[in-house]
Amino acid sequence: MRWIRALSAELGEEADTLGRKALGLALLHRLGLRTPVGFVVTTEACRAFLRDGRLPDGLHDELAAAITDLERATGRAFGGPRQPLAVSVRSGASVSMPGMMSTILNLGLTTGATAGLAAETGDRAFAEDSRQRFLSSLAAATSGDAPVPDDANRQLELAIEAVFSSWDAPRARTYRAVHDIPHDLGTAAIVQSMVFGNRDAHSGTGVAFSRDPNTGENTPYGEVLFGHQGEDVVSGESTTRPLRALADREPAVWTELRDALSRIEGHYRDACYVEFTYQSGDLWLLQARPGRFIGGAAVRLATELVDEGAIGRHEALRRISTEHLRHVRTPRIASSEETHVLTRGIGACPGVAAGRVATTPERAVRMAREAPVVLVRPETSPHDMHGLAAAAGIVTARGGPASHAAVVARAMGKPAVVGAADLAVDSNAGTVTAGGLSLDDGTLVTIDGTSGEIALGRPHIVADPAGDHLRRLLAWADDVSGDHSERSESQRLAAAHAALASRGDT
Repeated sequence: MRWIRALSAELGEEADTLGRKALGLALLHRLGLRTPVGFVVTTEACRAFLRDGRLPDGLHDELAAAITDLERATGRAFGGPRQPLAVSVRSGASVSMPGMMSTILNLGLTTGATAGLAAETGDRAFAEDSRQRFLSSLAAATSGDAPVPDDANRQLELAIEAVFSSWDAPRARTYRAVHDIPHDLGTAAIVQSMVFGNRDAHSGTGVAFSRDPNTGENTPYGEVLFGHQGEDVVSGESTTRPLRALADREPAVWTELRDALSRIEGHYRDACYVEFTYQSGDLWLLQARPGRFIGGAAVRLATELVDEGAIGRHEALRRISTEHLRHVRTPRIASSEETHVLTRGIGACPGVAAGRVATTPERAVRMAREAPVVLVRPETSPHDMHGLAAAAGIVTARGGPASHAAVVARAMGKPAVVGAADLAVDSNAGTVTAGGLSLDDGTLVTIDGTSGEIALGRPHIVADPAGDHLRRLLAWADDVSGDHSERSESQRLAAAHAALASRGDT
């Protein structure tokens, strides 16, 4: 059995074996967009590892051959002192599990390779910083029980074992339980040549949607970090900039990114999401997938794609579920003199959640048995998954729209506010300070995942009225079903779905 496949445009639609991320990278190849060369270790290898407790027979030799191909393609030497090759190792399951599994960057920076990178770039601080990031990430992913070996090939095997093992980490199992994802799928491991977003003043990293995931508006949305690597965006520990800041700082990269978003969206006939890094002014795409909008944003997107000729009305109706309609009239905290707004952050997932403050995931789980809670953290990590699952809403003092908290909140459909910079969280004391007040765990607060407001108590809530996009979509639904009688919005959409199904138009 072959355990490894090269990342190329020829990859077939084998998501169960290769994972969605690998298929997204293959798409980027087909579209002629720049993505780092690499290979994928299949989910079958992961399942064998989880079953037997070791990497499967034959994988060692396949890894050696794949690395040789990678060295040939890049003109670099893996772990070598001259023109050293470093790689990233990322998970890539057949279903999206954002932030739940391990990622290791800068792998292959042995002592000799780090010296070689410093000599090649003339920047020892950059080389040493990259090596320390690698050592820390691999030690964390392998529980730090033994020193990291100074051998690149052994490092690679350890990293693949760590990615495979993270499939069964408690946080990943909790996420799958919440989302009804089978536990026996396993994850692929994707190995690619490194692109360094921390290389110099013309390097950085970020994430981008082709359209605003909160509203569906046709304008690029996301965030960027200058002079950083990808994990700095996800961790929420660094202050990101709005994606549009890239236009002023690196106009050529911005233009290339917008073109890439347009081409990917054209392929999917849907909004898209990408992760990117640019090194010394060169843009590299690291992931691509459909945008997966919800609620009103999904309705606006579907109707505007019809206007643009990308899809037809029947396809637009199929893309909107009755579940979308539950979230289409986004509730908001009403503007009122009686509303005590403690502070504001960045709205990361629309909706309103009221609950008792919990400053640790353990308290969130315990308190949620009695009443709704809002998990309030400096930032979140995959280790907080049990608390995120228990909470009705999520707040972080740091991070942006692509931080771990924001991504998980959107995946779970939970209102979230991130980057509330005036918020101080003391988990040990169980207190939150905001707006000049100190709140203990158990204090009732309400958060608005659209405006980013965090209010004391339970203020008055209003809902956005039905907009033109929803009215047009429901009119199409009535035309398809042939029923123009007075019914609820969900009934009108369900009747259209039934009519399309009866015609075999699905």
